[in-house]
Amino acid sequence: MPTFDLSIQPLRELNQALRNLGAGANDDVFEVVNPRGSHAVAVGIDAPVTVEVKGSVGYYCAGMNDGGAVTVHGSAGPGVAENMMSGTVVIEGDASQYAGATGRGGLLIIKGNAASRCGISMKGIDIVVHGNIGHMSAFMAQSGHLVVCGDAGDALGDSLYEAKLFVRGNVKSLGADCIEKEMRSEHLEALAELLEKAGVTGVKPEEFKRYGSARKLYNFNIDNADAY
Repeated sequence: MPTFDLSIQPLRELNQALRNLGAGANDDVFEVVNPRGSHAVAVGIDAPVTVEVKGSVGYYCAGMNDGGAVTVHGSAGPGVAENMMSGTVVIEGDASQYAGATGRGGLLIIKGNAASRCGISMKGIDIVVHGNIGHMSAFMAQSGHLVVCGDAGDALGDSLYEAKLFVRGNVKSLGADCIEKEMRSEHLEALAELLEKAGVTGVKPEEFKRYGSARKLYNFNIDNADAY
């Protein structure tokens, strides 16, 4: 198992090694020690590799991940798993702003809390937060699932498209065009599967409320024509 010590090795060497992985590569598990809040750790992965980061990271960790399994044994700065395509990213601590932003696939698990704008413009990614999320989360979220086991801040789901939001705790306020929706059997099944994948225990899908788009913002209404 290759080990990269970022206190003595340049970050570029780690990311280049991960980028050089191809079919039949012998090294499929990497360990990163002493990350010391470095930015852009393990970005651009496009192979089924496992990366264990022993400490906290800065901006954009695991950005553009496509098939990798990245675990941060600490907290993450803004933009973790930004634009993720597939794979899994696990943050054992807290995540800062816009975690999972624009993500197109894969699963992001945050075992602590997430700050503002979690899941903005998500396009297919699934995000499970064991704790709370901040304001303006899921802003313009297009598809995928955002699961919050704690509370949500102001303006949840503002200008939402078709992403599905599940919150177990309190929601401070809903954003424009976001409403509470019926929780049907297919939603309970999908939620149960996500909770299991994210290692959430002692929580039942029936304890959550579902939120989604009222579909009034992105459809033209002839009654409002004079306003344009």
